[in-house]
Amino acid sequence: MPFENLNASGIVLLGCGKMGTALLQRWLARGLDPGAATVIDPNPPDWIKSQRVRLNDGLPSNAPAVCVIAVKPQTMLEALRSVRPLGGGATLFLSIAAGITIGGLAAALGQGTRIIRAMPNTPAAIGMGITALVGGSEVAESDMIAAESLMSAVGETVRLNQESQIDAVTAVSGSGPAYVFHLIEALVEAAEQEGLPKETALRLAKATVAGAGCLALDSGDGPARLRENVTSPGGTTAEALKVLMDDEAGFRPLLRRGTDQSTEPVLRQNVTKSS
Repeated sequence: MPFENLNASGIVLLGCGKMGTALLQRWLARGLDPGAATVIDPNPPDWIKSQRVRLNDGLPSNAPAVCVIAVKPQTMLEALRSVRPLGGGATLFLSIAAGITIGGLAAALGQGTRIIRAMPNTPAAIGMGITALVGGSEVAESDMIAAESLMSAVGETVRLNQESQIDAVTAVSGSGPAYVFHLIEALVEAAEQEGLPKETALRLAKATVAGAGCLALDSGDGPARLRENVTSPGGTTAEALKVLMDDEAGFRPLLRRGTDQSTEPVLRQNVTKSS
């Protein structure tokens, strides 16, 4: 959706935390008129107060083209009540909140509401995220294109064939940055154990992970080939990989057990317990 269209019809952002902030900042940089944006957040970040957006001033008088839901799952149902008047009509809803299904959103917003779920990840803060999207039965191709345009402001986008695939997305790209950050922590600790100062170890670990990620993105080779390119037969990398690639105690089975605990059914169960 070109921002000229949004400038004419308007957009509502429900929630302006880290992800909402990243999106809004990049939309504004890409040409969104601040006056076309309505932000609803009980504790907005300080920077937004210097913008010309409509902040906590109620819903616009005319139905906006899009309402983006960016609140935490624990506050979702209460927050949805504030935008329910936009449901079932001309407004497309784009939810980037984890833990609530399209069916759950439809129940809160009303029959006939066009709803798209999106699962971005935290590298969106620097425009290097990736977002998976899936639409409900009321959603048209033009709606998906509009949602992809909005989310492309913070990185790549991919479409899912069905909503159930969100579980795998949550475990891989949604939670994945935390796994990578923990890998950096582990590399630093291992380097310190081998005698490197912490500051040097941290620089080496961060640059290594960042460089390897960029190489994986830019190279035409798959990850297995890239790994083999680093691994000389009988060398130090090969010895380390014997441990890391162990079928029972290595990285793969450990990661599988971890991702099993980071799917949305687990999140929804935890939200239910805390409510």
